[in-house]
Amino acid sequence: MKPHFKQIVTIIFSIFLLSCNAEENSTPTATNPPVVTPPKTPEPPIASKVNYLALGDSYTIGQSVCATCRFPEQLKTSLATMYSSTVSLKIIATTGWTTSDLISAINSQNLDSNYDLVTLLIGVNNQYQHKNFSVYEKEFPELVNKAIMLAKGDKKNVVVISIPDYSYTPYGQALVGNQSNKISAEITQYNNFAENYCNTNQIAFVSITEITREGLNKPDLVASDGLHPSEAAYKMFVDKIMPKIKIALQD
Repeated sequence: MKPHFKQIVTIIFSIFLLSCNAEENSTPTATNPPVVTPPKTPEPPIASKVNYLALGDSYTIGQSVCATCRFPEQLKTSLATMYSSTVSLKIIATTGWTTSDLISAINSQNLDSNYDLVTLLIGVNNQYQHKNFSVYEKEFPELVNKAIMLAKGDKKNVVVISIPDYSYTPYGQALVGNQSNKISAEITQYNNFAENYCNTNQIAFVSITEITREGLNKPDLVASDGLHPSEAAYKMFVDKIMPKIKIALQD
């Protein structure tokens, strides 16, 4: 074999070896799969017209906040926006009402039993006015049964809301001083009774009390009177209540 031919063969062979080595050492380029956003599941429909009745006291009427800031109004707006439904709202509530006062008010009105949704938040004034706890034990179930009757006789259309804890407000602190633990314990007693009753009777119960127990750490959760929940607090109420409301209206 001629020398120059050997050189050519050697060069070609070297190029071949380099090419194979490069292929072996090459790292495949990683290809990330495309991000696929799952389609948003639409909310199940509800009736095109919803009759809503809110029963309670100052926490329902929205003491010291604007008329559209109270939680029943915010709930009404949320439902209308979410479902494009027409929501009519009736409120039976007054600052200072006990369970006895609310029963009297309901009895005095000629209400139709045609409500698609009824919320009930009552009891703080029983505690505040030092009523015997036995009054609540007797009258709370009576109010729940009245709420069911007004909700077309269907208990799944009733949502009970826990009592806020006013001891975690500036007014409450000034009022009760070192008695705040006692007040909280009593409110917990009321709420435990209501929750146990609702659970036993398969009635929706929503606890918003812990939201109000942030009142001293988060002043924006307290209204200008230093006692009642603010618009922001009521929005948090609605956010927590809404899952139960959806169940009530979609079934």
